[in-house]
Amino acid sequence: MISEAPPFWWTRPGWRAWLLSPFSFLYGRIAGYRMTHGRRASVPVPVICVGNFTVGGAGKTPTALAIAKAAKARGLKPGFLSRGYGGSLDVTTLVDPHHHRAMAVGDEPLLLAREATTVISRRRVDGAKRLVEAGVDLIIMDDGFQSARLAVDYALVVIDTVRGIGNGHLVPGGPVRAPIDTQLRYVSALMTVGRGNAADRLVRRAARAGKGIFVGAIVPRPEPDLGGRRVLAYAGIADPDKFYRTLDELGAEVVVRHAFGDHQHISDDEMADLLDTANRQGLQLVTTSKDIVRLTGNHGRASELVFLSKVIEVDMVFDDPHAPDHIIDDAIKASKTRLFSTGGKQR
Repeated sequence: MISEAPPFWWTRPGWRAWLLSPFSFLYGRIAGYRMTHGRRASVPVPVICVGNFTVGGAGKTPTALAIAKAAKARGLKPGFLSRGYGGSLDVTTLVDPHHHRAMAVGDEPLLLAREATTVISRRRVDGAKRLVEAGVDLIIMDDGFQSARLAVDYALVVIDTVRGIGNGHLVPGGPVRAPIDTQLRYVSALMTVGRGNAADRLVRRAARAGKGIFVGAIVPRPEPDLGGRRVLAYAGIADPDKFYRTLDELGAEVVVRHAFGDHQHISDDEMADLLDTANRQGLQLVTTSKDIVRLTGNHGRASELVFLSKVIEVDMVFDDPHAPDHIIDDAIKASKTRLFSTGGKQR
């Protein structure tokens, strides 16, 4: 699935948002009801959900990776659960990063599978059970916060401080996935990412409700070769402007910017255009790790584009280096309470 968020979602509410408000109201009622009344199945290991309030990226995948690394450092065996957006497989699948392609399993699961056991499933309960069968002792769910199918022990909601919750309207008039009051009820903690102030009001609401607050930053890995270099930047992610800002921080001169839809697979003609433009203007091709995994093993000139592109790798860094451990500890404690209440059985 390609997620193409319309630009008006991220500006002050205008006529489009208000025109769609009856549909947003209906969407919100349904989404809120599902969150409140959904039957949550239980699995015998702690479950951490890394989600967000809105459609689009806020840094969920780097956050999930950071928590998994902390878990592994403690001797735990974490496993990732993903729906597999952008992939074609509709059966529960254990992802093999050396065998599967993004066209089949999605781009984010391939990135996650490099770090820990990863399962994709349209039915998250089935995926969680498959991870338990694979021997994991901690499940980290990438997205799925609004799903009410699986019992979650700790819900960490990531919010971008530059875009916040956009115009504040629910889908389709805005990017919000369910009524904020309903979503806040199920949040364990918020994590702010970035240097903006668009999330300040929501952070204050969460703090007043007794929710934990963490602060993080997406930090690019050093790229000394990019300083002062003229580049063509291309990205198929939810917020390409974030990628361009990262390149600015690394000292690159972004001459050409080419944004594709989130999870979009680039066509042969688009690949040819990127290569020809970079060659004609003497530009270094740069892209994201998500885009590279979508191109790897692909058709046409994909291998040439992969070879010539420099990949900008990023990490999620918490202001408090002990924050991932606190999250894991709280999830383990909550899971013990949950399992005690259900007699330690799956439901």
